[in-house]
Formats: sequence, structure tokens, C-alpha cells
Amino acid sequence: MGLARIRATVLDLAILAGHLLLYPTGLLQERPPATPPAAPPAGPPRESPAAPPAGPPRESPAAPPATPPDGSPAAPADAAPGAVAALPTDGPDRRPVLLLHGFIDNRSVFVLLRRSLRRHGRRHVEALNYSPLTCDIRAAAALLDRHVRQICARTGHSRVDVVGHSLGGLIARYYVQRLGGDARVHTLVTLGTPHSGTRTAPLLAAHPLVRQMCPDSDVIEELRRPAPDCRTRFVSFWSDVDQLMIPAETARIDHPDLRARSVPVKGIGHLALPVHHAVAARVREALDAADEVDADASGAVSVA
Repeated sequence: MGLARIRATVLDLAILAGHLLLYPTGLLQERPPATPPAAPPAGPPRESPAAPPAGPPRESPAAPPATPPDGSPAAPADAAPGAVAALPTDGPDRRPVLLLHGFIDNRSVFVLLRRSLRRHGRRHVEALNYSPLTCDIRAAAALLDRHVRQICARTGHSRVDVVGHSLGGLIARYYVQRLGGDARVHTLVTLGTPHSGTRTAPLLAAHPLVRQMCPDSDVIEELRRPAPDCRTRFVSFWSDVDQLMIPAETARIDHPDLRARSVPVKGIGHLALPVHHAVAARVREALDAADEVDADASGAVSVA
């Protein structure tokens, strides 16, 4: 085992220990954001009390703008209490982002990535839990379809972006390719996803979902079929030291019909992919550049 792989394994174990503490916080399904209350109906103007006699105006010392404790930019003076000013990249045209976790995990794995996306201008970021009792990728993809439709209905956007870690990326890809999800998913970013199946899966093949991640499974075979006119853009992150992807290149998307770009990651293990700051930065770049055609797959992320 090389030094880079040992370092990645140690980092993964440390992340696993920390994630076990956060895991209970993500067990329940996330509640959708509350809909803002409607404005009260317009009525006749109300009379204001008489103003006091005019006098020379007194200047009050200007109060410095309050800075939120998390370092976010301060809101304008006329903003609602507790509001935080949007970063320059924010705007109504930025699509919602949906995060989808991996096998026997939950939405708590995305605490850092969610924070990173929001601090850099993504107003609407949600995470979906699928049940650990789910035994079929197809059923999980159908759940994803319902959730995406709900997000579109709530936000008024016709499409969303999806970020999936490990099995979550495979579920999202099945939804896009096989269930017509390309009509609602603009960009799919996958982190350490076994797009061609992984040889570690047979070691844990007691669970039906794990069997569907084997290279010769019917689900993997379905994803190899033609996907003409697929409208979704794909970006797959794969690591040279991913202990669960055997071979490591299985986390790359290799399909002639898909607009896919593979991003190599160096020195970052499987569990670290959704929490590492360098990967989060590249995920943001991938989403921000989603409308650009980029055929260059070079430029690896490295923690060496």
C-alpha cells in the first residue's frame, strides 16, 4: 500500500469517526422550506399621527453594518431582520441543488458541502434521504423523481442540479437515463460513483442494492444501453485512492451518448469526497460552468 493510499485511509477513518457523531442528525427526512406568507390585501391608507413640530434635524451617529457570526456579508438596511446579503453570484436564475447520499448513509454527510454551496450563492439546497430498507435502485430513482418534481413546483424552476455521492450518484444517473429525468436535471455531479460497477460489491452482496452495483448487474447493463438525446450534463469525480471503487476508473462515466466530463482527484478517499474543501470547490465550479461545453478533463484535485 502506497503512502498516498495510507494517508487517504487514515483521513477516511477520521471522517468516519466524526460522521458517526453527526449521523443521528440526518436520520429524519428533511422538511421542505416554508413558503413565505402572502402579503396582506391592499386597503385604504391609514392616517399617520401628526408629526411633531419641525426643528433642526439632529444627526445620529451611523451604526456600522452588522456582520453575521458566520462571516457572510451583511444585509442591506431595509432588509428583513436576520437576513443576509446574497453573494454577487446569487440570482433568480440559479437552479436548486439536490444532494443524494450513498449506501447506508443519510443527508448528514453533506453538512460541509451544503454550507459551501450556500455561502457561494446557491439559495436553494436540499438533501434527500432514501430508506436503508430500499432494495432496488429503480425504486430509489422513482422517489427521486417525485422529490425533484416537488422542488420544481415549490421554487418555480423547471430544472435542478443534482450532486450524488457513491450509490446516490448511481440512483440519480438511473433516474436521468432510464426514467426521463433528463427533462428536469440540468447537471448531475457524481462523487465516487460506481458507474461501471465495482468489484468490492460482491464482498457485501447480501444486500440487493450492493448486488446492483456489481459490474455484471442488470442495472449497470441498463446504464450501458443507448441514451440518445439525453439533455443532462454529467460531471464525475473519481479518485486514484478510492478504496471502494475497484478499479478506480469505474467512477468515471464512459458512455458515447452522454455529455460527460470526468474529473480526477488525487489523494482523497471515498468517504472524504463529499466533505473535502478542495472537492467542494470543484463541485461549485462544475455547477457554475454547467452551461459551458468543456471537453478538457485534465486538472486533478490534490491534497499532496
